Amino acid sequence: MTTALFPPREAAAQTGLSLDTLRYYEREGLVGPIRRTAGRRAYTEGDIAWIGLLSCLRDAGLGIADLRAFTALLHSVDPAVDRVGFLRARREELRDRVAAITAAITVLDHKISRFEEEHG
Repeated sequence: MTTALFPPREAAAQTGLSLDTLRYYEREGLVGPIRRTAGRRAYTEGDIAWIGLLSCLRDAGLGIADLRAFTALLHSVDPAVDRVGFLRARREELRDRVAAITAAITVLDHKISRFEEEHG
């Protein structure tokens, strides 16, 4: 079975990331090792899917240190490593942020309503 390989520009286009970001993720050990074909980097479908997950986690507010920790957990062969606990903790942090954002939206909605009533 042949695995499709994508050059960096195509991987960047598929993931929505810049080439610099892809290289940065590689340097940080978040992605890779990236295969090389004729001396050039080539990404597999698995690499692109993994980068998509990293992007989702970044969008959720996880920092590079969190991504490094998550990557290390996934690559660990120790069965005692608590991958689920890590993700649950991040999820709880996100829920707290959602609650804070929801409260802020409620305040803004109230202010908008007041201004609309006053200035019609």
